[in-house]
Amino acid sequence: MNVLLDYLPEFRDGFLGTLAITASAALLALVLGVLIAGFRVSPVPPLRAFGTAWVTVLRNTPLTLLFLVAFFVVPQILFQGASPYILGTLALGFYTSSFVCEAVRSGIGTVPLGQAEAARSLGLTFSQTLRMVVLPQATRTVLPPLSSIIIALTKNSAIAGAFGYGELFNVSKLLNDRGYPIAWIFLWTALAYLIITFSVSGLFKLLERRLEVAR
Repeated sequence: MNVLLDYLPEFRDGFLGTLAITASAALLALVLGVLIAGFRVSPVPPLRAFGTAWVTVLRNTPLTLLFLVAFFVVPQILFQGASPYILGTLALGFYTSSFVCEAVRSGIGTVPLGQAEAARSLGLTFSQTLRMVVLPQATRTVLPPLSSIIIALTKNSAIAGAFGYGELFNVSKLLNDRGYPIAWIFLWTALAYLIITFSVSGLFKLLERRLEVAR
């Protein structure tokens, strides 16, 4: 208990840091994931090829390697002087987008083909059909796997702490280096992660119930 009370500001900052990078990476992953899922079901062959390559490369690349690229290669080529928060968000967001893409694509596959055919017969373009007809119906199916993906993203954010970003893992490493009992440090860190993951799970369950009522 003493380690928590003595370093409450550090734990608070680490908790907020984890929340910040989780939220920003989740937003980036959702936007990219939905976009790439659209590419994967697109009637345009180059877009389908790009979407397939995106998912194949990112899903089969270790996340730690992506962090190494983000922190040591990207600043040299694109974003000189970028903060660990931005670089960590890019690594987490790009990696997670491949899993979001596959979840969304699976949800699209559950929508009856007749829905898209009816939309096209009304003169809607592919993008309009996807945005206005298919994706809204696929949302109910996509929410449960998305919940698991975002929870996994929350836990993966600990890797950012190893690269100097101030989140929970970074705080626990700092306190461990100062000689505090590792068991108590891990206990409070684990409780903080549980608060975040249970909140994410509860939010998605609330969304699922809202959509069930609207059905």
